[in-house]
Amino acid sequence: MTGDIDDKPQPLIEHLMELRTRLMWSIAAFFVAFIGCFAFAKHLFNYLVYPYKWAVVWAHLDLAKSELIYTAPQEFFFTQVKVAMFGALVISFPIIAAQIYKFVAPGLYKNERSAFLPFLIASPILFLMGAALVYFFFCPMVMWFFLKMQQAPADGQVAISLLPKVSEYLSLIMTLVFSFGLVFQLPVITTLLARVGLLTSDWLRQKRKFAIVFAFIVAAVLTPPDPMSQIGLALPTILLYEISIYAARLVERQRSRQALEENEGSTEIAHTDND
Repeated sequence: MTGDIDDKPQPLIEHLMELRTRLMWSIAAFFVAFIGCFAFAKHLFNYLVYPYKWAVVWAHLDLAKSELIYTAPQEFFFTQVKVAMFGALVISFPIIAAQIYKFVAPGLYKNERSAFLPFLIASPILFLMGAALVYFFFCPMVMWFFLKMQQAPADGQVAISLLPKVSEYLSLIMTLVFSFGLVFQLPVITTLLARVGLLTSDWLRQKRKFAIVFAFIVAAVLTPPDPMSQIGLALPTILLYEISIYAARLVERQRSRQALEENEGSTEIAHTDND
């Protein structure tokens, strides 16, 4: 098996130099992406405001009168910095992931590298799926829920209007994007654990009830403190848990087929030797 590893053992100093190189490439990629994103930070923020605009339309409110505010002179500037960092992380992630893979790949067997690559590809795809769910559906739904709580002026009551701050709106959408993106990694994590034999589909089925409770606990921790956000994250988490059970089952079937093929090959070799 050791012959499957391409690189020879290296001294500690060479590993540290390799780590330094990969870190420098990752930092450089993030820095370049940050500079580019900061130059277009206002445009990027305007794209992030679209879910709020859709919510205004859903609530049958006047889009021309809707606005976001900031109450401190420096607030919108730092909001743009956060937008640039958010965009830079998304843009530079493929390069950072490639640097991580290049660092760990020499220590992996060829079959381990071939098994690792699909997960490296699936992870950002699943993250983007979670982010898309937030952007196109969940965030507009949450903002619609809050907008409908406004109160029009009438006899005996004052007007109560929602005036979101730019920093708080960005914080909300970033929290939701990262929460859903991380939750959508569940099938990847469980499949990896199933591959190394730490999880089985039967065990996951047995713990389903606990997983449902845990999904609501995680949703309460990761999302803003409102029922809509918590339920909206908990339900996809439960669905992803069911997908994880199916994925673990597929891994077990694949392992069983490989074991059967190896046994058949060993039997044929034994018969050949006896002849």
